Amino acid sequence: MERKKLHIFLCIFLFFHHHHHAAARPSSSSSVSPIATIPFSAGFSPLFGDANIKRSPDDASVHLHLNQLTGSGFKSSDLYNHGFFSAKIKLPSDYTAGIVVAFYTTNGDLFVKNHDELDFEFLGNIRGKPWKFQTNMYGNGSTSRGREERYRLWFDPSKEFHRYSILWTTNKIIFYIDNVPIREIMRHESMGGDYPSKPMGLYATIWDASDWATSGGKYKTNYKYAPFVAEFTDFALHGCAVDPLEEVVNDRCNEKNDQLENANYARISPKQRTAMAKFRQRYMYYSYCYDSLRYPTPPPECVIDPVEKQRFKETGRLKFDGKQRRRHYKGGRSQDLGTNKRIYENQDDEEE
Repeated sequence: MERKKLHIFLCIFLFFHHHHHAAARPSSSSSVSPIATIPFSAGFSPLFGDANIKRSPDDASVHLHLNQLTGSGFKSSDLYNHGFFSAKIKLPSDYTAGIVVAFYTTNGDLFVKNHDELDFEFLGNIRGKPWKFQTNMYGNGSTSRGREERYRLWFDPSKEFHRYSILWTTNKIIFYIDNVPIREIMRHESMGGDYPSKPMGLYATIWDASDWATSGGKYKTNYKYAPFVAEFTDFALHGCAVDPLEEVVNDRCNEKNDQLENANYARISPKQRTAMAKFRQRYMYYSYCYDSLRYPTPPPECVIDPVEKQRFKETGRLKFDGKQRRRHYKGGRSQDLGTNKRIYENQDDEEE
């Protein structure tokens, strides 16, 4: 009898445990898969730190190492007119303060003064504190008009692989984590060149950003924990490979662009849109659209939700009650430390 009671209790406990955790994270039954993947050598080549790039014997994955000598990175062999760019990534664990792992598209090598860029940037942390990350968009060299959003994750990205994807078409940009769209940017005519329009390649890097990445540079990279290893696998490159100096988009690219616009990952289902709203409500802690110090008039692609706006301060950061620790606010203006290094001095003033 006692064993029967114990069995019933365990069943009830497991039922509520499962539903509690399922409710705590955004989810979507809609899928961006199946996604056709390629071997590393079929689409990529080293960018820097060749000795710190470790390929698997089957060419299906690659490890990027960071040590005291150098970080490392790779890039796609081609530039693309538009595309869907994706990989499964597992981030370094333990003490990762000062480290940035980036997965992004850019044409900065070719268009030095007017480059385009779409970023996933993962920001390491001290032991016991979670990784954070940001997405960003630059168009036509608009580094003074960065469009950052910063977030927490609903999982530990160092424990297992998760798929991170960037869709870029003539009309929209969507950032995905697994099957959840976390950010959608619709092209607005008044954006002009701020909407990325020139061919871009896909890049991945790991590097030391001690001067800004963790609590505004308070915590530095500690090489006692080196090497720091970021793992990448299941690569996807879907788009039209082009010569970046071509003046006219050919018919082949127009056809591929149409295919991108009509692909399942270019259409956000109602369930996915609900999952995206939940993610942004629970995990986004900075939005440039609500940062009235930087942008007294929000950029044209911003859709301002009056209810959501009440959650943010004039700095674009979340408001917290008196229970959270606050740090002094130092001026409120972003510092341009170069591409991929824009921060707020109070950027990590969030709940502990």
